[in-house]
Amino acid sequence: MKAILGRKLEMTQIFAEDGTVTPVTLVQAGPCTILDVRSDEKDHYDAMVLGYETAKSMNKAQTGSFGDLGSFAIIREIRANGQLEVNRGDTLDVSIFELGDKVDVTGQSKGRGFQGVVKRHGFAGSPASHGHKDQLRMPGSIGSTGPQRVFKGTRMAGRMGNDQVTVKNLEIVKIDPKKNIIAIKGAIPGARGGLLKIMARAGSTVWSN
Repeated sequence: MKAILGRKLEMTQIFAEDGTVTPVTLVQAGPCTILDVRSDEKDHYDAMVLGYETAKSMNKAQTGSFGDLGSFAIIREIRANGQLEVNRGDTLDVSIFELGDKVDVTGQSKGRGFQGVVKRHGFAGSPASHGHKDQLRMPGSIGSTGPQRVFKGTRMAGRMGNDQVTVKNLEIVKIDPKKNIIAIKGAIPGARGGLLKIMARAGSTVWSN
C-alpha cells in the first residue's frame, strides 16, 4: 500500500508534446515520518501512523509515544488491507509513487455555510409567475402532517460543504522529487492549503523501504 499526506497547492495544466492539455492539481506531498506500525498480531488490525509537518510542541501523550522521532503538527493513522513492510522511523516521500499510478485522494470540501434547498439539493423551485410571489426558491411541502414530525433524511435547508470527500481513481501524471510535488490529473476536494490523504488504489504494488 502506497500512502502519504500532503497539502493542496493549486490547479494548472500540463501540455504534452502533441499539444494535448491535461488539467492537474499540484500537491505538496510529504515528506512524512512513520511514527508507529500497527500489526494484526498485536493490535488486531494493520495500519501505520504518519507524522507530517513540524510543530513547536506536542501534547504529553504524543511526546511520550513519538517524541524521539521529532515534533509533528499533523499525526494521522492510515489503515492497511494487509501487513506493511515498513518500519518505525522510515521516511516517505513522492518517490514511493510512479507515473501512471491510480490513487484515491481524501480531503475536506469547501464550506458553503447555510444554504437553501435549490443550491444544497438541486431543487428546481416553484414557477416564477401566477400566484407564486416570494416562493421561487422555497422548499415547498415536506410531506404528510399525519406523523406530525419531520422524517429523518428529509432534504431541507442547512449547512453545506465542509465534509470529508474522497475522489477515486485519479492518475499521477508528473512527479517532482526535488520539491516533493506531484501532479494529479483532475480536481481534488478542498481549498488551497487543505490537508490531503493520498492512497494508491487497491491492488497496487506493496512498497517497502
